[in-house]
Amino acid sequence: MNIIVKSIIQVLMGTIGSFGFSILYNIRGKKLILAGLGGLFSWSLCLVLQIWFESEVIRYFLSAAFVAVYAEALARIMKTPTTTFLVPAIIPHVPGGSLYYTMKFALNQQWYDFFSRAFYTVELALALAMGIIAISSLVKFIFAVINKLKKKSA
Repeated sequence: MNIIVKSIIQVLMGTIGSFGFSILYNIRGKKLILAGLGGLFSWSLCLVLQIWFESEVIRYFLSAAFVAVYAEALARIMKTPTTTFLVPAIIPHVPGGSLYYTMKFALNQQWYDFFSRAFYTVELALALAMGIIAISSLVKFIFAVINKLKKKSA
């Protein structure tokens, strides 16, 4: 199977997973569509970033930052909490495969492989968290500055 077909399958499955979690969290109507599309956009971006970045950790960080921007923007437009769009859009990035192999190595007492894979899994999780935190903090800072400027001018 060529890389384009594999990428299309990955994006499709990521989108379905995002829609599934959106339904699980009782998101309805336009918000459901937007939350599900977040998974499509975020995983598509992660695949495109392979062109420029070999490191999966960097790709996860940048994709998570994009997801946070997407969620913050939609939260303000739709007047909804940010997590409504953030959680479903980040679902394709959850390092499930890496977690699976970490536990497999532990159960088989392959300690070198276990620690190596566990460290890598933590790296991916931290990249996701740091991407989200960086954008969320930046947005809060920007709105704090805007509110302060509004108070001074009033």
